[in-house]
Amino acid sequence: MKVGIPKEICPGETRVAVIPATVTSLVKSGLEVAVEQSAGTAAGFTDEAYRTHGATVVSRADVFRTSDILLQVRATPGDPGLLRQGQAVIGFADPLGAPGAVRALASSGASLFSMELMPRITRAQSMDALSSMATIAGYKGVLLAANALPRMFPMLMTAAGTISPARVFVVGAGVAGLQAISAARRLGAKVEAYDVRPAVKEQVLSLGAKFVELALEAADAEDKGGYAKAQDESFYERQREMMMKVVAAHDVVITTALIPGRRAPILVTTAMVEAMAPGSVVVDLAAERGGNCELTRPDETVVHQGVTVLGPSNPPALVPYHASQMYSKNITTFLAHLLGRDGAAQATLPINTDDEITRETLLTRGGQVVHPRLQEQ
Repeated sequence: MKVGIPKEICPGETRVAVIPATVTSLVKSGLEVAVEQSAGTAAGFTDEAYRTHGATVVSRADVFRTSDILLQVRATPGDPGLLRQGQAVIGFADPLGAPGAVRALASSGASLFSMELMPRITRAQSMDALSSMATIAGYKGVLLAANALPRMFPMLMTAAGTISPARVFVVGAGVAGLQAISAARRLGAKVEAYDVRPAVKEQVLSLGAKFVELALEAADAEDKGGYAKAQDESFYERQREMMMKVVAAHDVVITTALIPGRRAPILVTTAMVEAMAPGSVVVDLAAERGGNCELTRPDETVVHQGVTVLGPSNPPALVPYHASQMYSKNITTFLAHLLGRDGAAQATLPINTDDEITRETLLTRGGQVVHPRLQEQ
């Protein structure tokens, strides 16, 4: 069986699905590996490195024509016209946000697996690409803020006097938020954080940050996978009113609140930004889903009354080397799970829908959309 690794074609995408070092393990398992020319160049991996680790480097057309399994960072919108019946595609597919692209791919007859829908169970932890990319995003978000802020992060005692630390407020204490807290603390900032889920308070405190508690009641704030659930607009309105003073008191606000398949909730209003001191910075890590800040424009820098609002839509692509390294581990571990003990010797990828991981990630098969959540849409 042959695995293909195409070059990513989404604008601004610099990651590659599999790095050279991981190719070795694929080859040892009995798989052939074909990599598109320059697939890893933007992430710092040369074609020669792939050859050294046992892959063949071919054209894009040959990758799609000869491969039984395609490993991608972004599987949709992709190239449905290059796919064929019986092939399998694994990657981020944005199934809840762009179901139309999934249906278009289904028409090719290929089986599509979504890395976003990986169940949050112990067996699947090493396959959890969303958490890997959120780790990168939280780290990079702090660096973007530090670069844009006209002051330093740490407190310094100097001969010229004492420099007070920057005050950072992180909204959302999921994987990205916790990594942002950790990175900001390492840079010496004074950090506070808020999350609608009271259960994360202990994690915030363990990183040396202060947990901001708002007098709000959120029913069912967390879903079964541990993600924050969407609340009604009246809740967000009360939340924004209470957050006004908190936001105004900080030099940096980093927002990370995302709801799977939904537009990101507006948590930082224009009025909040206007209440911040000139020179302050907002980094909106939810920009790809419309943003948590009312002023966010994806991949643009907005300066409003002296406050800079950054909206990177794909933060992991700004750190492509390690983002690719982490994603490569996630996706090849998932592939190994799908293959099982003898799968590499079979003509096509075995699909066992009795297995929870396989069943929850499978979107299309035999020309049809088979995932219940997409069939309902």
